Amino acid sequence: MSDSKKSIVVVIPARYQSTRFPGKPLVQIQGKEMILHVCEKAVEANVGRVIVATDHELIYNCVSSKGYEVFYTKNTHISGTDRCAEVLDMMNQQGYLYDYLINLQGDEPFIQKEQIQLLAHGLEQNKVVTLCKKINRTEADRPDVVKVVFSSANGEALYFSRSLIPYYRDHTELDEMYWKHIGIYGFDSRILREISRLEAGNLEKKESLEQLRWLEASVKMKMVETTWDTKAIDRPEDLLGI
Repeated sequence: MSDSKKSIVVVIPARYQSTRFPGKPLVQIQGKEMILHVCEKAVEANVGRVIVATDHELIYNCVSSKGYEVFYTKNTHISGTDRCAEVLDMMNQQGYLYDYLINLQGDEPFIQKEQIQLLAHGLEQNKVVTLCKKINRTEADRPDVVKVVFSSANGEALYFSRSLIPYYRDHTELDEMYWKHIGIYGFDSRILREISRLEAGNLEKKESLEQLRWLEASVKMKMVETTWDTKAIDRPEDLLGI
C-alpha cells in the first residue's frame, strides 16, 4: 500500500451450507469451481496474503489441492465477517499480525483484481471501506440489489437498503441516480475485532443486511466508487447465461 508499509491479508469466507444454494463455492463456472475463480482474482490483485476460510472438508480439499492457503473455521458463524475475525484471531495466535483485512466474498467469481486494489488503496486513510457503482432505475428496483446512500461531503455511508433509495419526489426518471453496493469490505484489524463482537441490530434484522449493524453502532464506512460491476452467485438461477 504505497509507502505506508502496512500489511494486508485477504480472507475469502466460503461456507458450504448456504440456505439458498448448498455447496455453492464448489459449483462449476466455465470449467472451474467458483471458489477457485475468487482465489485467482485475489492473488492477481497482489495486495497481500490470501486465505480461504471454510467450515467444510470438500471446500478445504478443493482449495488446498490447487496450492491456495485455507483455514478451517467454525460452522456456527452467521456471517462472513465473523469468519474473517476468527481467521484474524488464529493468525494472531500464530504470531502473524496484520494491519488490515479485506473480506472478499467466496461467491464473487467476477470480482476484478482492480476492485481489490482500489479497496486496499482506500484503507490507507479509512478504517472501513467498501465499494459502490452507479446503476440505473431498472436495476435499482430489484430488492436483491442492495442500494446505498452516502454523504456527498465525506463519502461515508448513511444507509443501505433493498428498497429504492433515495426517493426522488420532484424529479423525472431521467434525473434519477442510484448506487449499488458491491459487497467487498476492507477493515482496520482493530475495528474488525470490535465489529465482530456487536449484536445484530434492529435494522439488520429487518433488511437482512449485516452492514446496518455497524451503522447502528456508529461505525464509519467509506464508500469508494468502482466502474466495474460484479455478479454475486446467491442462487442456482444466478448461473443462467454464464
